[in-house]
Amino acid sequence: MDPIHLSDELRLLQRQVRRFVDDTVIPNGAAWEAAGMIPREVLRRMGALGFFGIRCPEAYGGSAMNALASVAFAEELARCTYGGFTITALVHTDMATPHIVRAGSDDQKRRYLPAIVKGDIITAIAVTEPDAGSDVQGLRTTARRDGNGWVLNGAKRFITNGVHGDLYIVAARTDTSVKPSRGMSMFLVERRTPGVTVARKLDKMGWLCSDTAEIVFEEARLPADALLGEEGKGFYAVMDNFQNERLVAAALYVGEAAKAIEITLDYVTTRKAFGGTLWDKQVVRQRLAMLESQVEALRHLVYHTAFMDSQGLDCVKEVSMAKAWGGELVNEVIHGCLQFHGGMGIMRESAIERMARDARVHTIGGGATEVMLEEVAKRMLP
Repeated sequence: MDPIHLSDELRLLQRQVRRFVDDTVIPNGAAWEAAGMIPREVLRRMGALGFFGIRCPEAYGGSAMNALASVAFAEELARCTYGGFTITALVHTDMATPHIVRAGSDDQKRRYLPAIVKGDIITAIAVTEPDAGSDVQGLRTTARRDGNGWVLNGAKRFITNGVHGDLYIVAARTDTSVKPSRGMSMFLVERRTPGVTVARKLDKMGWLCSDTAEIVFEEARLPADALLGEEGKGFYAVMDNFQNERLVAAALYVGEAAKAIEITLDYVTTRKAFGGTLWDKQVVRQRLAMLESQVEALRHLVYHTAFMDSQGLDCVKEVSMAKAWGGELVNEVIHGCLQFHGGMGIMRESAIERMARDARVHTIGGGATEVMLEEVAKRMLP
């Protein structure tokens, strides 16, 4: 059942993404997992296909589409079964680059966006710290004025695209005398800036082809025009983009869950057991039918919320619902599907095993389930 808001244009986008996944991602994903990174030429190809410019202005090579395009793109991309590949692309397109689109000066946009759209520059969002995850107000990284520029000090952790990316969008406190929500600013920091160090590449349970870094800033000197947007408005920029980030994450969950069910249907309709196929067992059919029902319901919530966003409507409650429910549901679906694979479900050669590892982060990253439910709860009372 296609959501009512999935237009012919968006179906075309999804067909293009599916072709790219079938031709490029699935044949090479295992090698990327082993290498722990996505080759830059693959990302440049995505840029050439127009995938990195979906939400960027036409003046810089983008197609200036809305949130509906982002969720259509994310859902289809997530069906590749390599979560590390999916998150590498989506951090670039929907979690980091939108900060430049929304708050960048004309000069900053001219300098960075054309290369971002082409895949020549890959972006990362550097907010999370050792002592500040979902609680953004707890961050300690600072940026102080120094002559005609800034000096950045601090550390960031769990930064996707942090090792091989080129441009970090960094949140730092520029006024420590006020509460963080009023004294935080955003900065454009090129990875090769003196004083910026990738302290280590982090070894993860899943997302193996996505590079994740711990980054240290030690007296890193930035030019005056490294400030992104208004000074002191960084907290609100992060909170604003969280809505797009979380909505796209929920679309990712739909794609992964739907693919898990598709893979499992192929398996249970051919796997022989007890005188028939697994599909012949009522408990298997009905369990998969219930999971399919829930994924379909999540898909419609995601697209409805994206439509609300495209109309400029307040959808924080709906985004939080989709992120919370989706993160839990994709784990329920994938682990349920793994169970029906029996022993094959825990073999490294099985896609469902990889998907199970990759999915575990979904109740944590981008806003833990518990944080999302508090956002919903705050909006339940008059």
